[in-house]
Amino acid sequence: MAAVEVLNSTGAKVSEIELPDEIFSIPVKTSVLHEVVRSQLVSKRGGTAASKTRGMISGSTKKLFRQKGTGNARAGSIKSPLRKGGGVIFGPSQRSYEIKVPKKVRKLALKMALSAKVSDSQLFVIDALELEEIKTKALANVLSALKLDDLLIVSDNDDEKLALSSRNIPDVKVIKTEGLNVYDILKFKNLLLVEPSIENIKGRLS
Repeated sequence: MAAVEVLNSTGAKVSEIELPDEIFSIPVKTSVLHEVVRSQLVSKRGGTAASKTRGMISGSTKKLFRQKGTGNARAGSIKSPLRKGGGVIFGPSQRSYEIKVPKKVRKLALKMALSAKVSDSQLFVIDALELEEIKTKALANVLSALKLDDLLIVSDNDDEKLALSSRNIPDVKVIKTEGLNVYDILKFKNLLLVEPSIENIKGRLS
């Protein structure tokens, strides 16, 4: 098992914690990570672009004028795509851009992303990260003591003070263990785990 130092809010080492190899020390395959990240990104696309076909247009179904004798081209419907206000030919329609990835592959990719952070020495553990009030400066002082920036913080609970205090700090994001995902892990250079969240990660990925 890989041993990682546990720091306190002043940046001092207080203990060590062992991370299970089956989650934090597995071979990394970029193709698996690419597949899962791509799936996450395309799922954010709305796919709401749409136009009305002639069947969706509101209008009379009455024939505009008689078939012969007027000198005009034959016309059967005011909703024809050839007429102003008619339907659209081959226009866009609502669609889903979702790429389905098996649950086992998603779980494997999450383990690989965590393993990559450990192997690159970009994973850090803090014993607790509790703020007395919602204050950006207080959190900024903690991160300064830890010498960390471009950071994803993983908390074990829904800490409103921590979440709100982080919003005005550039390149810092706070998520709960349940929201841990491959894209966010790879997007940020450093990963900071609040110590109790490690047990939640083990329970989720074991």
